[in-house]
Amino acid sequence: MNKLSAEQYQAIAGRTECLVSTAEVEAALQRMRDAIGASLGDKDPLVLAVMTGGIVATGLLLPRLDFALRLDYVHATRYRGGTRGGEIEWRHRPSVAVQGEHVLVIDDIFDEGLTMEAIVKACYEDGAASVVSAVLVEKERERDCDYRPDIVGLRVPDRYVMGFGLDYKSYFRNADCILAASSVDI
Repeated sequence: MNKLSAEQYQAIAGRTECLVSTAEVEAALQRMRDAIGASLGDKDPLVLAVMTGGIVATGLLLPRLDFALRLDYVHATRYRGGTRGGEIEWRHRPSVAVQGEHVLVIDDIFDEGLTMEAIVKACYEDGAASVVSAVLVEKERERDCDYRPDIVGLRVPDRYVMGFGLDYKSYFRNADCILAASSVDI
């Protein structure tokens, strides 16, 4: 992974546009909490945070969920620090942990949909009783896959976005709004 210099980081930050404010993200998290509670509040689910970006959405959602649950993670990636997706690489697949469980998969973004589709399919292959998928952000775009997440916090235009867990070359995950990258930087 190539690190950005301070100058590069500042130049990229200066060219971003805020698409979704902190307040709008907070409202989306509340809506997600309500939907998750209605779907899984009585099932003692196993929550799988999708690494790495999904850890932020998971961390923001967990304190809002006031029912019994357990936490684990899954790590399937297509980006590996880049801006274009490739083949799915499994870094951690919790096969035994999901057997017989009601699973909640939380990720930062539903872009092309291939990563979430593969994770949900893997959970069922590994014996999950049910799987509910939740994403903080869904891009409005055409997709090659038929799968759609069960719970969506926000929908954004088909632009390269970052913040609240979403990254640009492993940076900007900590931005406190959803930013759109300049086309110069993609």
